[in-house]
Amino acid sequence: MATFHFDLVSPEKIAYSGEVEQVDVPGLEGDFGVLAGHSPLVASVRPGILTVTVNGKHEKIIVLGGTAEVSDKGLTVLTETATSIEELDHAAFAQQISEMEEQLKAEEAGDELDHAISRLDHFKAIQQQISSTAMH
Repeated sequence: MATFHFDLVSPEKIAYSGEVEQVDVPGLEGDFGVLAGHSPLVASVRPGILTVTVNGKHEKIIVLGGTAEVSDKGLTVLTETATSIEELDHAAFAQQISEMEEQLKAEEAGDELDHAISRLDHFKAIQQQISSTAMH
C-alpha cells in the first residue's frame, strides 16, 4: 500500500512524525480518512480518536480539537492535545468530564453553553470509545 508523510503536532510535542498508510481523522463536520494522493484539504478537528495505520497496524491517539491540512507534502494535524490511548490517565480523564458537567450548571443559556455541551458530548464519546476498545 502507498504511504505518505504524517505529522501530529501539539504545543507540548511532536506526537507523531513518519510515513503512514492511512490516517482517520475526527473532523468537525464528520470523520474522514486520508490515503496517499488525497486531494488538498483543510478541515477542523473535533475532540475524538485519530487512528494511524502503519504496516496494517492501528495506533489510536486522542486529539482534543485542532486543524488538519492535506497537501502534496502529506498530512499535518495541529491539535491542542495528543495522547495515545495507552498513555491516557483514565481517572484524570473521567475527573475532567465530571468537572465539565459541574461547570455546565453555572453556564447561562447561549452560545457558551452550547459550546460547553458540545465539547462535553465529544469527551463522553471518547470515553465510551475507549471503554469499548478496552473490552476487545
